[in-house]
Parts: sequence; structure tokens; C-alpha cells
Amino acid sequence: MKHLIILGDGMADWKVPSLGNKTLLQYAHTPYMDKLASLGRTGMLKTVADGFHPGSEVANMSVMGYDLPKVYEGRGVLEAASIGVDLEPGDMAMRCNIICVEGETLKNHSAGHITTEEADVLIKFLDEKLGNDRIHFYTGVQYRHLLVIKGGDKRVACVPPHDIPLQPFRPNLVKPLCPEAQETADLLNGLILKSQELLAGHPLNLKRMAEGKDPANSIWPWSPGYRPKMEPLSQKYPAIRKGSVITAVDLIRGIGRYAGLRCIDVEGATGLYTTNYEGKAQAAIDALKTDDFVYLHIEASDEAGHEGDVDLKLKTIEYLDGRALGPIYEAVKDWEEPVAIAVLPDHPTPCELRTHTNTPVPFLIYYPGIVPDSVQTYDEESCQQGAYGMMEKDEFMNLFMNL
Repeated sequence: MKHLIILGDGMADWKVPSLGNKTLLQYAHTPYMDKLASLGRTGMLKTVADGFHPGSEVANMSVMGYDLPKVYEGRGVLEAASIGVDLEPGDMAMRCNIICVEGETLKNHSAGHITTEEADVLIKFLDEKLGNDRIHFYTGVQYRHLLVIKGGDKRVACVPPHDIPLQPFRPNLVKPLCPEAQETADLLNGLILKSQELLAGHPLNLKRMAEGKDPANSIWPWSPGYRPKMEPLSQKYPAIRKGSVITAVDLIRGIGRYAGLRCIDVEGATGLYTTNYEGKAQAAIDALKTDDFVYLHIEASDEAGHEGDVDLKLKTIEYLDGRALGPIYEAVKDWEEPVAIAVLPDHPTPCELRTHTNTPVPFLIYYPGIVPDSVQTYDEESCQQGAYGMMEKDEFMNLFMNL
């Protein structure tokens, strides 16, 4: 049997009064999710281990069955792997957002969803002005970039910028967790403030403001760590002789590389609601012809949740269902070698909150011949009644990969 996980990033949500007090998964038109829930079995999965921040890297690594206390080193190291930056011992890697600040307020975590092409200009400019033998900036995708500091101390408290939209940024600057980390904290805060001075009058930002766009006028480094010790999934799960990951997000691509998965690029995959759903679906179908395991990650719902846009998030959920899950199911349902399909989010990103929570998420598993449970629809409430109950740690992946 082949195995496919379809991960709708941030897809779960809270009840929304304007939707009749339903969650978005309950309200959205999702015939394929509901069909597979009714034909398959369902449950809930705790994807965020106790003591961990509910970041996408934490949740996706958990979905894949990794023991977070043993392997977690932050998201910067994962994004370094994604863009081909080899970390030396002692290199501290950090996610480095390009953000928009307005006065003393952190306006948004994405600089108004700056393009990769624009961001590349600014990151190279900052590396020229602020980089040296110890400090290096690397271009990633859109607003998501990489900062590497040789000899940095990861024992610093950093606030993810998507957790503090429209809040003052200074109280959320980097803080040392021990006296030895004070130098690193001071260095990082200095880089943040210097970046604001340098970017304020950059021609690219002047052009963006003239066009009515948010300026990309600050960096925001966070999630520090060193090179992780992750074993390939093929060593954890013998059923995975060959596997692949499909995503538009550097973070997930980096997890895939450490997990020993082949990274498949899809033209037009943006990580936003405009992403190429059909292209990603076809890439998954093609990969399943040769691979034992495919991890299809779709980011759009998470971004809509961070924007607090209920209508847009509804659209992204329906697009995932109709333009990705539907075509995949119709293509593989009658294959001679059956395909087990799992659908789930990594974490909720409630539109009201505009950031992640650590609430358990609903999942469904379907394959030809499975004995269904009584659940008829896929959503946060229905799946609580599912046959699989509440799972955590590597229980979901152990179950799925042993079907």
C-alpha cells in the first residue's frame, strides 16, 4: 500500500458567529473531505508537544512522527537545509522575516506579502551592509529568510512576529535566557534596529509606498537553533523506501530534506490562495506512481488565518478539497496498488486570533477496504467521535504507516 498525507496548514479554526457559530471546516463546502470521512475512519491528533510553541515546524515534525524533545532545533535550521546552506558546528540559524513596522507598531509579519524578487534585493542589501565573517543573511521565499550567526547562543527568547500583529515591537525584542546569551541578544536587537534605519529610505520601499503597499522596513529574527539530529523516515518506517514532499514553504522543504524525502517543486506554487492546486495535485499523483510515501503540504489556509480573513480562508479550504483532494482521490481510487490517504491540518490558525494554537486537530484516514466509523463529516467536532480517538506523539504516523 502507498501512503499520502495531505496537510492543510492551519486549516482548523474556532466557531465563527457570522457563520452561524460553525467552524470554517463545518461551514465550507468540502464534499471530498466529507466523503472520505464517511468512508474512512477519523480521530483527533495532538500535534504540539507540551512545552513547545505551536509553530508549523513543531506541528509538521510531530505529524511525521518525530520525537520533538530529541530533535527540535527551531525552524531556522530547517530553512537553511531547504535553501542549501550547510551549517557548521556552532552556527546558529534563525528564521529572518522581513516585516512591516509602522512607528513603534509591528504592522504585519510579511511586509504585505512581499515578493521573493523584491525581498532578494533587500536581503542582499542587508548582507552587504550588516553581514561580515560572523553574520550572514540568505534569501529564502517571499518574507521568509535566513540569518546565520557563527558562535551564536541559542538560549534567547524570540517572539514569532505573526504572534504580535499590531502590537508594539520593542517590548518583544530578543531577551537572553541566561547571562551567557546576553551578547547574542544584544547583537540580534542591534541588527533589527539597524535594519530599520537602512531599509526606511531604500528605493524599493519608496516605490512600494508610492504604490500604496506596505514597506518592508525591518527584519525580525526568531527560532534559533543548531543543525538537528533527525533520522530519515525510511529508518523509522520500513514501508517508506522512497518518499517525497510537495510544498511551497522553505520550512517544510527543510524538514523533508532532513527526513530523507525528495523535494518536488511545482510551478505556480505560492503558499497563498493563488497557489497552483491542480499542479500540486498532479505532482502528488505522479509521485505516487514511483514513491511509497508522499507528503503534500498546502499553506494557503494558514496565511488566510494570519490575515484574519474568514472569507478567504473558507475559499482556501474549498480549493484544497475541490482542486487538490478531489482530483487525487478520483485518480488513485481504483489503482491496483491501493493508496491510503490521510487529511489533516498541522495546527489551528483561528481567524479571530490570527496566530496558531496548540489545540488538537481533526484527521481522517481512508483506503479501499477500510471499515468506516460512524463519522459522516470532516470537522473539528465530528472527528472527536471518531474510532481513532485522541492520538499524540508518533501514534498517528505509526498507525498510518502500518496500514
